[in-house]
Amino acid sequence: QVRLTESGGGLVQPGGSLRLSCAASGTSSSIRNVRWYRQVPGFQRELVAESRSDGYVHYAESVQGRFTISRDSAQNTVYLQMIGLKPEDTATSFCSAAVRTRPFGPVVDAWGQGTQVTVSS
Repeated sequence: QVRLTESGGGLVQPGGSLRLSCAASGTSSSIRNVRWYRQVPGFQRELVAESRSDGYVHYAESVQGRFTISRDSAQNTVYLQMIGLKPEDTATSFCSAAVRTRPFGPVVDAWGQGTQVTVSS
């Protein structure tokens, strides 16, 4: 069973930066497509960024110019670099990805456990 592990959340002041990580379990795992979501209790889940293995990248208007998706060379970890954080960015952030766990193997869906991002003075 492939799992995604998120990390990098925390408490930062307005204008600060954080880099979130989404790592797939398994030494041979390769993340094909990934979506970053965030959710505040009582509010609709928001898609903030997505990246496909074919190079397609999209960002929500609310984070355009401030958030950037990247991947490590092994393709088993993706990152969300966040700069210029605002109080309204406070939310639980999590990733959802299509992952190939071995060469020529099937692509499966996986979810991260979520990491808390809090932007406050």
